[in-house]
Amino acid sequence: MCPARFRVLSAVFVALTLAAAVRTTAQTPKGDLWETTSQMSMEGMPMAMPAQTMKVCSAKEWKQPPGGQKNCTSTNMKIVANKITWEVKCTGPTMNGVGEINRDGASAYTGSIKFMSDQGNMTVKLSGRKIGDCDNPQ
Repeated sequence: MCPARFRVLSAVFVALTLAAAVRTTAQTPKGDLWETTSQMSMEGMPMAMPAQTMKVCSAKEWKQPPGGQKNCTSTNMKIVANKITWEVKCTGPTMNGVGEINRDGASAYTGSIKFMSDQGNMTVKLSGRKIGDCDNPQ
């Protein structure tokens, strides 16, 4: 894979991790503060990218799946018990994928987003743990 394509895919990966724990409630304007970790790996690459950890202020009730990047559209989100699934399509680079998150109660989750593209397949592993409340959910 050429370095330019790898940089573009890496930028998509970082953007997808920003909203990895989306939750909201109507009763309170405050959000949940999550510590989220994501790690991208690509088929054919000798090793995975280093994991990235960040803090994200997210709404309390799930309204859409994680990964609110402007060049990606998520559809077919389904919530069944503690499992959330969805499909995602991105342009620039063109990629299609499926995401799945499994909640561990109200304070933790694990999951992944699997992307397929002409440049190669990519998996983003996701995990998060709630660490408190916050005022400005995204």
